[in-house]
Amino acid sequence: MRKFSTSVLALAVAMVASGSALAADDLAPALKTAMQRDLGLNDTQLAQYLKLESLAAKQEQTLQTQLGRNFAGAWLERKADGSYALVAASTAIANTAAKAVPGVETRRVRNSLASLNAAKGQLDGLLARNGKAPKGVYSWSVDLPSNSVVVGVAPGAEEAGVDFVARSGLDASAVRFETMKDVPQRRIAVQGGRGMLRDPGDGYLYACSVGFTVTKGSTPGYATAGHCGTVGEIVYQEVSQWNPGVRVGSFAASTMPSGTATGPDRGWVKVDTTHTLSPSVYGYGSGDVTVRGSSEAAVGAALCRSGRTSGWHCGAIRSKNVTVSYQDDNGNPDGTVTGLTRTSACAEGGDSGGSFITGAGQAQGVLSGGSGSCSGSQGNNGGGNSYYTPINSILSTYGLTLRTSP
Repeated sequence: MRKFSTSVLALAVAMVASGSALAADDLAPALKTAMQRDLGLNDTQLAQYLKLESLAAKQEQTLQTQLGRNFAGAWLERKADGSYALVAASTAIANTAAKAVPGVETRRVRNSLASLNAAKGQLDGLLARNGKAPKGVYSWSVDLPSNSVVVGVAPGAEEAGVDFVARSGLDASAVRFETMKDVPQRRIAVQGGRGMLRDPGDGYLYACSVGFTVTKGSTPGYATAGHCGTVGEIVYQEVSQWNPGVRVGSFAASTMPSGTATGPDRGWVKVDTTHTLSPSVYGYGSGDVTVRGSSEAAVGAALCRSGRTSGWHCGAIRSKNVTVSYQDDNGNPDGTVTGLTRTSACAEGGDSGGSFITGAGQAQGVLSGGSGSCSGSQGNNGGGNSYYTPINSILSTYGLTLRTSP
């Protein structure tokens, strides 16, 4: 693709180039080890990535404001040599000033971000009218690097995807289809290891993972996935497999669409006052990670996930505002969730509700579901596929405050 550049890009970079970036040595051991393992980064590559991560988070909004309707997104992109580049896309005409922009690779593309978001909205609108996604159509979202709306379909379900797009009235030239080998499913398990257990009274214990500790006024709690429990259900500490320990609290709020329904997947648990909240994420033997805030990371940014079943695994943010149509083991609709973020970090059953956090300690969200597993080669180097509900949407919806530490 042709490249573009504008003077505002140079200005934006200059504004943040002097800002301090997180150094690799400042990372919690659990995060550093998992990021290098799953992303295949050596010390030099990790240090270079962390500098760009800070740059991207600070200037994305500036770029969007300055480029206006020409803005087509900004993301972190990994190169063949393992290094990272900060990429900004625009529909503006290229000029010769591109080489003068330090630290940013600029590209000219066909579709603006606003037009892509509108196109994705047409698919959401069709879903709202019909009540459910076609069988075999798993997800749809704006993909910044390809400058398109990506529709994820099951193998052999391409025609269903084409028909879905056609019925929405969406311009087919803005669409790219992606075949997904594994069906996305809610990450809840009847068996488990560490995490939280709930007993809905049906003879089974259900396991999920704690997301992030929060408060609502003076009331302590934690954010998690909505499908991990219903309002009023009691939650217990999981001290070992199938062994509930002390009562932790109960679900104060929870929402998760079932069957052909559509909506968000989010909830929070009110924690009994006898317990103490920790502003950290469990490191599974590699040291806990302190939560320092909830600044939203850019597409392409690396992050790690902590969950009771598979522990720590890392990947990168692939796309935001994703709509996912979950299916059960029999291929029946199991709820369509909106507003998710897709990542390449793997996840398994029982990891639901668990924490996604960046190397800078910024909380990103809680696991809703995924496809694939963390076993074999699929579990490393971004081989998984997972979706999380952004933590900031949970905080704002329920009026919660994230527990952090300086």
